[in-house]
Amino acid sequence: MKRQTTLHTASARLPLAALVAALASGSALAQVALEEVVVTAQKRQEFIQDTPISLVSLGTEQLENFKIRDVTDLSGNVPNLQVSPHTNSATTPRVFIRGVGNFDDQITQDPSVAIYMDGVYIGRNQGMGTEVADIERIEVLRGPQGTLYGRNATGGAINFVTRAPDLGQWGASQELTFGRRSEFRSRTMINLPLGEAVAARAAYLKSDRDGFVKNAGQGPSTYGDQRHAAQRVDLLYQPDGRFELRYGYDRSTMKDSPYYLAPTEAGQSPRRPSRSHAGGQQIKRGDVTTYGHQLTMSWDVQDELTLRSITAYRDLDSYVFQDYLSGTGRPDTPFNIDSWVDQHQYSQELQLVGSALDHRLDYTLGVYWFKEKGDGVTLNNYLAHQVQERLRAKVENRALALFGQATYTPDVLEQRLHLTAGLRWSEDKRRAGLDTNSGQGAGSKRFEQLSPALTLAYDLTDDAHVYAKVTEGYKTGGFNVRASTMAFFEQGFDEETLRSWEAGLKSQWFGNRLRANAAVFQADYKDIQVSTQADYSQPTSADIINAGRATIKGAELELTALLAQGLVASLQYGYLDAGYDRIVNVFGEKVTGDYALVNAPRHSYTLDVSWDVARTPAGLVLANVNYTWQDEKFIRAERRPEAYVIDDYGLLNARLSLEEIPGIPVGELSLSLWGRNLENKSYAFLDAPLLGGFRGWGEPRSYGVDLKWEF
Repeated sequence: MKRQTTLHTASARLPLAALVAALASGSALAQVALEEVVVTAQKRQEFIQDTPISLVSLGTEQLENFKIRDVTDLSGNVPNLQVSPHTNSATTPRVFIRGVGNFDDQITQDPSVAIYMDGVYIGRNQGMGTEVADIERIEVLRGPQGTLYGRNATGGAINFVTRAPDLGQWGASQELTFGRRSEFRSRTMINLPLGEAVAARAAYLKSDRDGFVKNAGQGPSTYGDQRHAAQRVDLLYQPDGRFELRYGYDRSTMKDSPYYLAPTEAGQSPRRPSRSHAGGQQIKRGDVTTYGHQLTMSWDVQDELTLRSITAYRDLDSYVFQDYLSGTGRPDTPFNIDSWVDQHQYSQELQLVGSALDHRLDYTLGVYWFKEKGDGVTLNNYLAHQVQERLRAKVENRALALFGQATYTPDVLEQRLHLTAGLRWSEDKRRAGLDTNSGQGAGSKRFEQLSPALTLAYDLTDDAHVYAKVTEGYKTGGFNVRASTMAFFEQGFDEETLRSWEAGLKSQWFGNRLRANAAVFQADYKDIQVSTQADYSQPTSADIINAGRATIKGAELELTALLAQGLVASLQYGYLDAGYDRIVNVFGEKVTGDYALVNAPRHSYTLDVSWDVARTPAGLVLANVNYTWQDEKFIRAERRPEAYVIDDYGLLNARLSLEEIPGIPVGELSLSLWGRNLENKSYAFLDAPLLGGFRGWGEPRSYGVDLKWEF
């Protein structure tokens, strides 16, 4: 099996001075180099070092080393990216990039980070905690991506890229994982050639794991257990080198129990629990199914002109149960929530990707159409008073966009100067209706926005490039089903915008044995959609207003070094200085000091080292160690009446593998031992004063073994 040493993320726990000294001593190194990484972040294939975006690409090796299986697992592995579950529902992740994201999960409000699957925008975060059966790589684009990715990408975009079928090749693989807390995971893949021009690829995944908090009440035996399954089928038709047609179908299911929210008292720092409170609570499993069909056509009309069409349908059927300290007997009205979401979407995108003027002009033109319908029902069950509050929201949203981006290289300065300009026109039409115990309401809104982008790039050398860019992003407005009055719901809230200035360096040195990338940025954030809660005894009620302005400053640094043949170390660091400049509440009062930007730790970093240890009679021994750390952060906008703060924490992970094991009659067999959170650190993902206080905890130490057979 051919192994690749690529730059995707992370880094080693080695001093920077030692890295540079080792690289400067060429005698210590074999004549090898880091392998180039190809991405499609700008709708065309290009090397990551040539892409003027603060971008991280996680390939197959990194996904295995970091045990990344869904979008939630990205948290901590990409600095300035924060992903956490919504309260105690792992199926709905909250995604923030550079301090920009959406903290709520209601069907009438859109996310601020765009998530794509093979170029298809996924409109709802509900169900995005699912696993995907056949991922090839994940690309994380930091900063607003308004031109090519459109609305709701003010924070950035995340691309999941799945593996296409291989023409003319038979192939299969079987992966098994056995781990702590009854973890079992099986992934089966087969690739079938169906003639010279057609191939099929199918994958099936099943993943089960128990939670780490025993349930002393009724229902599943543990809080936070996982019962996942996923399937994917791809068909590829490629009659010649100019035309390609690919059909993909994916389906994922989740039947997880809710996370446990541990009761806390003011001023206390409780330990991570292993057992729930003894009470009469009854918890229920969620039941979430997502599936989608996608047809992608690519036709090289001319040698330098490609027409691409992406047609897709996606469907979401979700039931989630959330438990907030029920069964504790506390006097502060514990409750639980039953929530159903039924949503489907259609989308069509046409792209014209080409080059002209002897490759001195590269351009992308496109048109995008999107339509979704959704129906969401929520039952808020106030157990102490035996009261049930019912909310039903219906939405119908449409979006239309025209976009274009062009990069021109003038025939001066040895063609080292590159000018990129882009513009996207977006129109959004949104309708929503709400039916509650206290009445009914409906509203409609229309939004129109121009999102420009301008980039100036210069090649200092063939291996070092600098760029400066200014971009704008826009997030559509919507409606708030948790509004304190029906008038607030019908009024809705408007769009928010973000303008970002960024300067960056992408470089490789010592014969591409060291890569050094850096970016600094400032974002001006306007008309921010802020959720305000006036009555903490009513935790399900909050108003969303376009409250004010914020400034976000920051930096990102990535270093990857090939210290010796088979020894790669890398470091990624993120810095954020984020704060509100002005907030005015619904009464016209300035309350800036009462709010903080959430999920924006000041410092975060990832350290990683991968080492091909030795080739032995038993096979090739490989090792990986990585450490992720993040500073303390606010996890809710309000600073008062108590601070919603998550303390800083770091996690140590490792993996030891034996590959190319001899004596296997067919194919290749590999064996890996792995451990996560090896220091067994206690860390929280949620901390709030509601209901007298509760805290949600991250996973303790886990370990296991992976087996993989492929041919």
